[in-house]
Amino acid sequence: MQITDILAQMGGLQSVARELGVNESQVAAGADALIPAILGGFKKQAQAQPTGLEGLGGLLGQLGGGGLLDDVLSPQPTHVDRGNDVLGQIFGSKDVSRAVATNAAAQSGLDASLLKKMLPMVAMLVAGYMQKQGGAAQAAPSGGGLGGLGGLGGLLGGLLGGGKSGGQASGGGLASMLDLDGDGNPLDDILNVIGKMR
Repeated sequence: MQITDILAQMGGLQSVARELGVNESQVAAGADALIPAILGGFKKQAQAQPTGLEGLGGLLGQLGGGGLLDDVLSPQPTHVDRGNDVLGQIFGSKDVSRAVATNAAAQSGLDASLLKKMLPMVAMLVAGYMQKQGGAAQAAPSGGGLGGLGGLGGLLGGLLGGGKSGGQASGGGLASMLDLDGDGNPLDDILNVIGKMR
């Protein structure tokens, strides 16, 4: 299942649509275009952490963890500054966030200004979901604390793979779990832009 579908089932896309005053199908199209870059940013963070996925799990916790997801789902207005903190961490600059929104606008046909508003909220949904799923795996009795790391690694690998190749998340090590090369995913182009701007 695509992560956009998962977030829709959880009510995340409805919350974003309600808050921004647009319809849910627009939010779904925007999320489909934005999420690959967000996941790519988390992939880069995992690779940059000296402790890999463990470091990424800690980073997600510092940014607000599962509370980020709850914030967007809440009937109260979303604290988008928390989403901007996530974006600052994974993209490094506002220029990269703008490039991601512009790229998503070209893909989805939606207005770039709408996507700029959506981006921090979608980043919060993704980060909160990843933390909750990784934490759930860690809480499971799997013989030590590595359950959460495997859970987060498998989750991130599976999300990046988009569910197209089921075995991708279970390969050997971080590199294969998060490998994107050669799948024709437009994310690679976005990450090239991000890499040049950092």
